Amino acid sequence: MAQIQFFYHSPLSQLRNKISLKKFLLKTSKQYNRPIDSLNIIFCDDTYLLSINKQFLNHDFYTDIITFDLASKKSEPIQAEIYISVERVKDNASKLGAPFIQELHRVVFHGLLHLLGYRDKLKKDQLTMRSMEDKLLMLYFGAKKKSISK
Repeated sequence: MAQIQFFYHSPLSQLRNKISLKKFLLKTSKQYNRPIDSLNIIFCDDTYLLSINKQFLNHDFYTDIITFDLASKKSEPIQAEIYISVERVKDNASKLGAPFIQELHRVVFHGLLHLLGYRDKLKKDQLTMRSMEDKLLMLYFGAKKKSISK
């Protein structure tokens, strides 16, 4: 049975409708023929994510998200962990002039898109990734997207 769980190393009161988000993630992954078996989304701070970035990826810089695909094959159902720095998301939202809750969902969708095979190292891949994030945001929030508050 598919399972999506949220964990909090950093407080996050803004993520209120977790059931809708879980349903959306499950539906989206099925549409891309890679259903979710187990997905843990861990909200943390910059320091925690930086330590993961250093330990597992040998990167010494802050990031908003790190996604670990734990399935042994890409053809298997998703078994993964997504780590999200709430501090980075807040900072990015401020820099972009976007509502925090929208940027938070963008980052969650970004992690899912990685698990579905999307990449973002090359400029053309970044443009595709951003387009897909926008598409998922629109599908998730629909017409409410314009009225999301900061």
